[in-house]
Amino acid sequence: MSYANPDPDPERTTGLEKGGQVPPGETPPAEGCMSESGPQETHNPTKGWSTIPVVLIALVVAAVLVFFVGYLVGLQ
Repeated sequence: MSYANPDPDPERTTGLEKGGQVPPGETPPAEGCMSESGPQETHNPTKGWSTIPVVLIALVVAAVLVFFVGYLVGLQ
């Protein structure tokens, strides 16, 4: 089985100075800035809450309210 050394040999690798340092001008340029993060998604835009979750939450809140009002009325 052959073993590949992950460290480049400075004697045989182009663009490296003695000791393995990279000379100025040999480094790649810094990454460019992007004006946009990507294409706009139009197939499934989010526009807030759906009707079904809002109705379910309202029903649960109404049921809890009716329970507590009925409990308070029953105590007096």
